[in-house]
Amino acid sequence: MAHKFKVGQQVDFSPGRTSLAAASQRYEVIRQLPLENGQYQYRIKCKAETFERSAMESELSRRQ
Repeated sequence: MAHKFKVGQQVDFSPGRTSLAAASQRYEVIRQLPLENGQYQYRIKCKAETFERSAMESELSRRQ
């Protein structure tokens, strides 16, 4: 099994917990991380934020 998203790819982030600010932004995959609990993880960044976020693969979708 390989990572679904590539570094530099634009994605939508839908966190499991409610976070309207996070869900309304465009994110870029900064780094691919190893498997945790059977899912790949990623570091993602939004230009409007000064920090990176960690996200599970199931919380991301391809940006339309």
